[in-house]
Amino acid sequence: MKTSHLKRLLAPLTLALGLTFGSLAMAQAMSKDDYTASGKKISADYKMAKDACSSQAGNAKSICVAEARAKEKVDKANLKSIYKPSPKNLHKAHVAKAEADYDVAKERCNEKAGNSKDVCIKEAKAAETAAMADAKVQMKMTDANNKAADTKVEARNEAADDKMNAQYKVAKEKCDTLASAAKDKCLMKPRSVSLSNSIYSSLM
Repeated sequence: MKTSHLKRLLAPLTLALGLTFGSLAMAQAMSKDDYTASGKKISADYKMAKDACSSQAGNAKSICVAEARAKEKVDKANLKSIYKPSPKNLHKAHVAKAEADYDVAKERCNEKAGNSKDVCIKEAKAAETAAMADAKVQMKMTDANNKAADTKVEARNEAADDKMNAQYKVAKEKCDTLASAAKDKCLMKPRSVSLSNSIYSSLM
């Protein structure tokens, strides 16, 4: 796979926190080969970023490693949510982002001391909890919307069946004035027309 193609695949990963399941569903399907290649690139990028941290020391190095690890974690979760779009995988991507941000924030808090450090960690934890809560709400809303859509389709199908049966009863009543072969021919036509109308209505 060409590098430019990989970049196009990976570009949306850092934006996945703002994506909805609906927009993911509209994305072009990613092949298994693309998914595997993108995953390898994420791992390679992480190793490169981690190795670059070696030039630093102390807490700065710890923060650098935490950021590299966080990016890998988020990118892999986002990649999976694009490869296999689902409310569950999108939720996992949001959770990964919340956890990654918290891990980096904790490392940054180590630059402080005493009460300032304690407050910093508490704030980081609060931010993670809020992000987790938002991710949970989004997943529940997506599930509710999907169920509502299924219910709507089911209701339309039931309505189409009711209409078809009603139309056939009317047509059958009209055919009762005929006899023998003429009646049979009359009954066949309205049933087929009604069935076609029912199928068409269910697709609308």
